[in-house]
Amino acid sequence: MRLTGPLRVVAVVLLVGLTWLLASSVIGGDGSSVLNMLFTGGKEDITEEPRLRKYKCGLSAPCPPKHLAFRLVSGAANVIGPKICLEDIMLMSSIKNNVGRGLNVALVNGVSGEVLETKFFDMWEGDVNNLLKFLRPLHEGTLVFVASYDDPATKMNDETRRLFEELGSTAIKELAFRDSWVFVGAKGIENKSPFEQRMKNIKSSNKYEGWPESLEMDGCIPLRAPLES
Repeated sequence: MRLTGPLRVVAVVLLVGLTWLLASSVIGGDGSSVLNMLFTGGKEDITEEPRLRKYKCGLSAPCPPKHLAFRLVSGAANVIGPKICLEDIMLMSSIKNNVGRGLNVALVNGVSGEVLETKFFDMWEGDVNNLLKFLRPLHEGTLVFVASYDDPATKMNDETRRLFEELGSTAIKELAFRDSWVFVGAKGIENKSPFEQRMKNIKSSNKYEGWPESLEMDGCIPLRAPLES
């Protein structure tokens, strides 16, 4: 039996519809994409944005050999704690429950990259002598990573500032109440450290009312050559 004109049109429409459904189920695309492929000979122009690859501690590029990748994030106001990441390992963070108000400090062997100790010092109500006892006996080449939280400076005295200066800090001279501060220094450094940021607490421009915005800093720290015996 031959199909009449109207029935022939219906049959063609049904055939196209079935083809569209079959293509959708196989390809997994939306209807518009499938139709586009049907009418362009199976070719579809798909443009995807390239994904930005992340390296250790979220760096956008890998560190050279014999360098340590790091990322420091100061606390946000007195709500979100700071973070210290080294070689893709989170040394200090709120999740690890080892950070606190004041200065959060990680000590690292500058030759091997071994983490020596992590500790925080309350610079609002704490005893500054605890920080002094921590910094005075540092060995030559020890790397010092610091991230502030809430208030880093109320208990600061002249000796504390001098010890941080000897580690390569320049901002420590003016570091004040509720400033944001991130810093990487080393015992025995000859020049000022290139890894330091400070955000001053200014009421009129603060991001969090009584606190400035959080600071974030990352980079690559070269390991020191071992001393010859």
